[in-house]
Amino acid sequence: MSGGADASVALPLRPIAHIRTPFPEKFGIPRQSGLILGLRGTVVFEPPYRAAEALRGLEAFSHVWLIWGFSQHCEAGWHPTVRPPRLGGNRRLGVFATRSPFRPNPLGLSCVRLLAVQPEGPEGPTLLVGGADLADGTPIYDIKPYVPYADCVPEATGGFAPEAPAATLAVTFPPELLMRLAPEEREPLLAVLAHDPRPAYRHAAPADAAETAPAAPPREYGLAWGAWNVRFTVEGADLHVRSLERRTRGG
Repeated sequence: MSGGADASVALPLRPIAHIRTPFPEKFGIPRQSGLILGLRGTVVFEPPYRAAEALRGLEAFSHVWLIWGFSQHCEAGWHPTVRPPRLGGNRRLGVFATRSPFRPNPLGLSCVRLLAVQPEGPEGPTLLVGGADLADGTPIYDIKPYVPYADCVPEATGGFAPEAPAATLAVTFPPELLMRLAPEEREPLLAVLAHDPRPAYRHAAPADAAETAPAAPPREYGLAWGAWNVRFTVEGADLHVRSLERRTRGG
């Protein structure tokens, strides 16, 4: 179906909602939706769109599409070629052959599992979703139901990303630190760490690196997770959580 709009006329967009997730920063966010289904997010509608009748019938669908904005990249502009993390950040492809945020219009598209339509509460109705790949507070511009007969193409090919990336790291999380987290936080965080949240271009090393550079102590990384800062190092295929501290406001 065509919208039939005049291409020279700007399309007005305004957020209808925002999402709450455990990621106050972009570091560590899964690179695609659906990779970690245990990750939960809550879609909170802006007051003009906080209407139960607008969601009537949505509970019959198992998944929805979220159309959202790369709010942390708006000022960066767009680039005709980008370096996809899936390729280690070492190869350039056209921006329209990737899902890079550096686009002419910084819009993202995510398919998430609809866990519940929650009608009650001061901000109700809200949507509880699973598998979101969005930062906390990301603006959402539209929500559409996922329709299997139209949206699933079994014979589709995936270009440079034919399969979902597997978890590559074995995570060591000291039990006394893990127990400080709420029970519902533990499994999703372990999955995020196992999928290696480090930027691909920073930890990809040349094949002869061991021969050309002396061994250095492992770098310590920090992942903001809800109310916590998780500090970790990676040695080979092993990730070691070093500390877990409460985040200060804004940090």
